[in-house]
Amino acid sequence: MAVIRRSRAAPLLALVVTLFLLFGLEYSVPGPPSSYRSSPKLKPRLHFTPSGFNWSAAEQYYPVESLTPLPKGRRTQLPKVQHDFGKHAQRNDAVTEKRRLAVMDAFVRSWESYKQFAWLQDELTPVSAESKNPFGGWAATMVDALDTLWMMGLKEDFFKAAQAVVDIDFSKTEETGINLFETTIRHLGGLLSAYDLSGEPALLAKAVDLGDMLYMAFDTPNRMPGFWLTFENAKNGIQKAGTYDPSAAPTSMSLEFTRLAQLTGDDKYYDAIDRIRAFLERTQEDSLLPGMWPSQINFRSQSVRNGNTFTIGALADSLYEYLPKMFVLLGGRAGAKPYEKMYRRAMEIVSERLLFKPMLKRKPTEPPLLFAGTVYVHDEAGPHLIGEGQHLSCFAGGMFLLGGKVFGIQEHLEIGEGLARGCGWAYAAFPTGVMPEIFNLVQCGPHDDECEWNETRWRDEGGGDSRLPSGFINARDPRYILRPEAIESIFILYRVTGNEELRDIAWDMFQGIMKSTKTEHAYSAIADVTVEGETRKDDSMESFWLAETLKYFYLIFSPPDVISLDDYVLNTEAHPFKRA
Repeated sequence: MAVIRRSRAAPLLALVVTLFLLFGLEYSVPGPPSSYRSSPKLKPRLHFTPSGFNWSAAEQYYPVESLTPLPKGRRTQLPKVQHDFGKHAQRNDAVTEKRRLAVMDAFVRSWESYKQFAWLQDELTPVSAESKNPFGGWAATMVDALDTLWMMGLKEDFFKAAQAVVDIDFSKTEETGINLFETTIRHLGGLLSAYDLSGEPALLAKAVDLGDMLYMAFDTPNRMPGFWLTFENAKNGIQKAGTYDPSAAPTSMSLEFTRLAQLTGDDKYYDAIDRIRAFLERTQEDSLLPGMWPSQINFRSQSVRNGNTFTIGALADSLYEYLPKMFVLLGGRAGAKPYEKMYRRAMEIVSERLLFKPMLKRKPTEPPLLFAGTVYVHDEAGPHLIGEGQHLSCFAGGMFLLGGKVFGIQEHLEIGEGLARGCGWAYAAFPTGVMPEIFNLVQCGPHDDECEWNETRWRDEGGGDSRLPSGFINARDPRYILRPEAIESIFILYRVTGNEELRDIAWDMFQGIMKSTKTEHAYSAIADVTVEGETRKDDSMESFWLAETLKYFYLIFSPPDVISLDDYVLNTEAHPFKRA
């Protein structure tokens, strides 16, 4: 079959980059503010090595006849997201600086152990001081940590790691294929943000190298990708979309592919994810809970009727997270309007059906707390809410805050604060100072102002376990795996409101994590947050520990112009993309 008609922009870019690298010429690149760079012109320090297989030349068995281009035209002047801190309004005293350096120390400690025991591997095992490769063996922690290294001013480590990254051969892996979602958010996202911050052309060339491989996943009969990208299937044209895939998996590539299209001028990347946008928009009212999409979807038949579970947690989270972020990354242009429409409608249903107040022993003067549960839809009974919270769902506070600011929805700002504070409170509720992965709370209605504590009701619904704080029915999954979502929303709430109290909440969270997860070499996931005293370590340190968790802690104790939310959009792995 015919090879897809491709834009000449990407090959031209690769040629230009190669020439500059070969001859050591200065290359003027779009990039971060001058505060991040000593000069608008940089002499490249990195030397790009292409992967062993050129995916851009691979045959497309289901070629695209006409590409949807990036939205053009005038940008909309979007509202400011960040609080007007002013020159002297922010507390930036010795205490704040001490906290920032403490976070940096935790990062350096983790990074040095990774360098010593797991260099070029996906993850460090922080108890046994060995390594493991759950993401293809392509140095996931290293790629994920590049932009954090840059932000912290660890430039020599950045350049050493970045050179190793641009030498990775993405055609070689011990696996038969790779997880499309994880590789996109961690590897492609990491390369793009490292380029946006440093301006090093080899990083963009490597992003194109990887992006062309990931683009092959869309070569299916309906141009919907599967969950896995299997190399032999791609080379032989036998890929198909999944029939029961997590809804967040194919739908959470939009930011990364859009930024790649913006930087290269190659519309094929945007065309790929715009087809997913069209599918979401077309089916939003077709599910068993109109306005939302189920947590698992039949992408092969492009049907959303086969799932009865609705959540903004595991399996579905970043589908919703990316709706307002895509609007921002596209500059609010006409082509971005569907994302606003989908966000408004989805959050209407989330607010009505998924959010709840927990029944707690709290004073009426204390700020209200919110959590997001899970709705199951049964033919006979209709939608039914379970008050099951997830650490993964804690991102939603930041999502509502961003949407509230960008779209001018005051109610969403209030919801976002309630969700962020709910997760911050859950950290403080447990003896380890850390919240569990999954838990159940006694629920009241989302807009129920009267939610007084009732000891009898709590015990009748299964509460009363002496290991659990009042209000909790269980900690169904009591682990903490170094997740970032709670501090993510606290950080965004701080940048939106300028409320200094939030930095104290963040510091308490950080201390709880340090106390509970520290090992001889770095920091580890723990088995149970409900225990008093020493925790059992699970010998796992996922790459998001350096890419997200410690980054958000570092940023909340940094000046507000460091990765301003008015200049950058952060992907679901906390990789900042420069607004176009």
